[in-house]
Amino acid sequence: MKNFIDNIDKGTGIRTVLLFVALINQSLILFGKSPIPLEEGQITSLMDGIYLVGSMLFTIVISLIAWFKNNYVTEKGQLQKKALQAQGLIKK
Repeated sequence: MKNFIDNIDKGTGIRTVLLFVALINQSLILFGKSPIPLEEGQITSLMDGIYLVGSMLFTIVISLIAWFKNNYVTEKGQLQKKALQAQGLIKK
């Protein structure tokens, strides 16, 4: 497992963590839990709506970025990355 983690580049790690944060946030909202603990009456319905829309947009954007990027996570992906680097087609 440690070798697997060592092979993941910084960008892949960041995109993966942000994707998990966005998905956890959406899961909490789905089950009616507030990711940001606020007491009743502290925010208005308008602010709730803005938060929900912003949260959904965050999840959509992060999901699309994670989906479009070539993350080389699998063993086959790691081999592909090494082959591309050897040919100078991607940066190291």
